[in-house]
Amino acid sequence: MNDRTFRAADAHRLEEPERLKWLPPDEIMARTGPVSGMTIADIGTGTGYFALPFANAVGRAGKVLAVDFQKEMLEILRRKLSASGAPQNLVIVEGEAARTTLPANSCDLVFMSNLWHELDDDAGVLREVKRLLRPGGRLAILDWRADLVFPPGPPVAHRVSLETLRQVLSVHGWTVTHAEHVGMYSYLIIAVLPVI
Repeated sequence: MNDRTFRAADAHRLEEPERLKWLPPDEIMARTGPVSGMTIADIGTGTGYFALPFANAVGRAGKVLAVDFQKEMLEILRRKLSASGAPQNLVIVEGEAARTTLPANSCDLVFMSNLWHELDDDAGVLREVKRLLRPGGRLAILDWRADLVFPPGPPVAHRVSLETLRQVLSVHGWTVTHAEHVGMYSYLIIAVLPVI
């Protein structure tokens, strides 16, 4: 945890209805590509803002692994899963971005939302993602635009620009296949590793 980490004490902000207007899950998920039947790791899942819609999108043949290191966030998600009609294909996992505790070659998509700017160990996180992905798998990173200076989101000084992230991925051997602004305040990058 560092001074950029979104605190569990502020989890109520993740549930504000206004958020659905400026960060619509369906719009973001549509841009990650087809997910039916896939296993998705949602790293930094928080209260499940994306994990729950992804669980519905992957269908009964798929699975979502909702990873977070803050037990309080996972407890909120656990309560949501106890509700009637909640998806049964979502697994809560306590872990960190660089040490998820997930099995190797277990995921078709690794998704991170509003997490990249909080990380201290880019290389370690990318090694972990590489370990998790099956051949042909993809990494999707959604984060705050650095060229917007008004709320919501973290201070501009904490944000990582789309171009900086693109360069970091390239240095570590990833190929960016998709990069665009999404929602009102965010960008989405999708990257893959060369198939050897």
